[in-house]
Order: sequence, then structure tokens, then C-alpha cells
Amino acid sequence: ASAPQVRALCFERRGSMSAPNGKKIPVTILTGFLGSGKTTLLNHILSSPSHGMRFAIIENEFGEVGVDEKVIKETSDEQVIEVMNGCICCTVRGDLAVALKRMQKKVSGFDGVIIETTGLADPAPVAQTFFVDDEVSAFYSLDGIITVVDAKHVLDHLHEEKPEGVENECVEQVAFADRVLLNKCDLVSENTLEEVQQAIRAINANADIIRTKYGEVEPSRLINIQSFSLENVLKMDPEFLNTDGDHQHDATVSSVSVRFEGELNHQQLRAWLSDLMLEQAKDLFRYKGVLAVKGKEEKFVYQGVHMILSGSFDKRFTWGPDEVRECRLVFIGRNLDREMLEKGVMECKVGPLRFAVGDAVEVNADEWLAGKVVAVWDDGHPYRIRLDNGMEGLAPVDSDDFVRRPGGGAEGAERKSIPSWDPSGEASTMAPAPMSD
Repeated sequence: ASAPQVRALCFERRGSMSAPNGKKIPVTILTGFLGSGKTTLLNHILSSPSHGMRFAIIENEFGEVGVDEKVIKETSDEQVIEVMNGCICCTVRGDLAVALKRMQKKVSGFDGVIIETTGLADPAPVAQTFFVDDEVSAFYSLDGIITVVDAKHVLDHLHEEKPEGVENECVEQVAFADRVLLNKCDLVSENTLEEVQQAIRAINANADIIRTKYGEVEPSRLINIQSFSLENVLKMDPEFLNTDGDHQHDATVSSVSVRFEGELNHQQLRAWLSDLMLEQAKDLFRYKGVLAVKGKEEKFVYQGVHMILSGSFDKRFTWGPDEVRECRLVFIGRNLDREMLEKGVMECKVGPLRFAVGDAVEVNADEWLAGKVVAVWDDGHPYRIRLDNGMEGLAPVDSDDFVRRPGGGAEGAERKSIPSWDPSGEASTMAPAPMSD
């Protein structure tokens, strides 16, 4: 696991700590296993016009490089954002209290604080902070614990056998929930949803279960619900207030982060991720990134869970004129090979192209067809090529699989394709396309 860091983006605390006008600031803990949809839900809450409230955000990421914070900062207006890298329930547990105290002056006029934990966090030590630290409990009140559940994968995680002494984080997240958001309901059948709900009820019979997809739910059902009960928690876990407890992670689970200044070919990355998924999908709990793509002003945001992967350019996220174009990628899973993952990503980094505008080339479209490069880095693609027959096409990757020098190889060629970032979309190939105006 990575070394914990805290980066504060708020004012320093001054003077003694007390609640404004005697009213405590309500805090919502947003938890759920890796890839369940926590950040999607958080962005939905922040962008919803229905509540008219302002929140401070504490964003916790397991890896040493933050990805979700980049997205949250660009979708939230006038929010205070505190970023904590490391496990919030153990390695940076004490830093949570420090962060809450430091934010006190800034958040006194806010309607609440939302803490999004890493997907590997046990929510109990996080909730404990609001009862064992006198300064924190004087200013904040724990409003509720919201657990987001991935309907497609949660049963595997709930039933996973852990080494002796290691907690099943997914079970703990469900057990301490005041509300369970059953997310991604569109990906499974009604029978599976019923089975998932029965499994949740067996762990936590009291939590309300809300079905949803894409994290779309009325925020009033999750925020300011005053549902956390210390009395009920102590009945379930009499040792809840014991600060000497130790949370032990599965030592085989780790994170690998890659961050570099520069740009990346997202089509080449998609092809590499496709091979990675085929080989290691079961052990890839979560992988995500925010990318600078050559030839595009919009940022490319992608995320994956096991065999499910999607990504797109989003007009809400554009590179500013003074912003350093960079790529951030994070992989979380079991028995990850850091060297292999870093090498695979860096091979997708944009370098010098082999061909220039005006060069004669051949492209792979079931057969090798002659053409000429008419543009480079067109809409995120290395080449736009006009064929001798008058058609045009975009080469997704600068390699001999898609485009080569005239007479550069055998006549026969297997047509190459790259899976679409959109699960419902078509694969990307070097197929001829109508000539552009």
C-alpha cells in the first residue's frame, strides 16, 4: 500500500472549537466496496439542484495518486475539498480528526460534510472519530452512513473468504450502513437483485435499501437523515468505542498508481486494458484514470471493475490554458505486478509519430490499401489518411498493425480492431470512412 499523505485545501483553524450557534455540522460517511459507484453518487449529490445546500468534501483514496479528486473538483462549485491518500480507517485515521478540526472555520456556514472513504475502508473506525474525540464531537454530528453496493459483483465480495484475522471490508460496510444504495441494478436480473437484498438483510436487517442505477437518487433520502444511532451500533458491536482495535487489510491487495506529465493514446490504452482484463479480471477490483489525450481539449475519464470498463471525453472537464496536461491512472487489486502495469501504461504515452502530413502509407482494411496522411492527431487519433480511392479513415494507433510504409510487409493481413470504450459501441478499426468536408 502507499504511504499516507494529506493535502489540505482549506483554511487553518484559529481559536477554540465550538459548533456555530450551538448547532453541530452534520456529517455523512459515504462508503462501499471498490467500483460500487461512490464518486458517481457524490457527483450526483453535488450537482443536484434540488437541495440548494453546500457541502465540504473529504475525499479518501487508497493509492498514492488521486483520480476522483480531479473529477470532483471540476463538478463542484465553492466546495471545500480535503484529500487524504491512504486508508482512512488505519494509516491516516488520526489525520481525519486533524482535517475536521482544520476545516472548522471554513465549514461553519456549510450545510454538511461528506466523507467518501476508499473502497477498502472499514467504516467503523471512521464513525468512531465522532464519539471519541471531544473537539470533533463538539462541532460535528454523525448524520448517517451510506453504503453503495454494486449489484453485479457484491455477492462475490460478501462471500469471499479472507485470511485469518483479516476483516471482509464489504461485509463491514453493509453491517454499519444506515442506508444501502443498491446500485447498477440495470446490469442484473430481478432474481439476482432479490438474492442480493436477502444477503444484505442477513447482515443488516435495519438499513433501508434503495435501488438505483448510475447513483441517481434524490439527495434528501441520503443527506440530513439523522439516522445514525450509537445505541444500535453498540448493540451490534460492543467494542465500537474501543480505540485500541486494529484494522488489518488483506496483504495481497494493493494499489499501483501511474502519473506523468504528457499525453496518452487512449485507443492504445484501451487495447492494452482489454488484454489485461482477459488475463486478470478476477483480481482487478478497480482501475480508473483521468487522461490528457493528444489532439483533444476535453479530459478523458475512464473507470473499470473486473470485466466492466467504460470511458469517454466529457465536455465538463477541459484542460485549462495554464493547466499542466498530465495522466493519472490507478489500479487496485490482488497480486498486482507493478512493473508490468507501469510498463503497459507508459507504452501508451504519446511519442514522435513515424509519418508526417503528405507521407504515402498503406492502411489495414482487410487488405492493404494505398493512401496519404492528410492530418496528424485528429480527434485523438494519430493519423487521418486519405486513400487513393477517395475515402478517408482514422488510424487509432501508430503501429504496423494499422498503418505502414508502402510495401512494408506481406500482402495478406488480419484486420485489427480495438474494443470500444463504450460497452455498447463498435470496435475501432482502420476501416475507410467518408471523406470529411
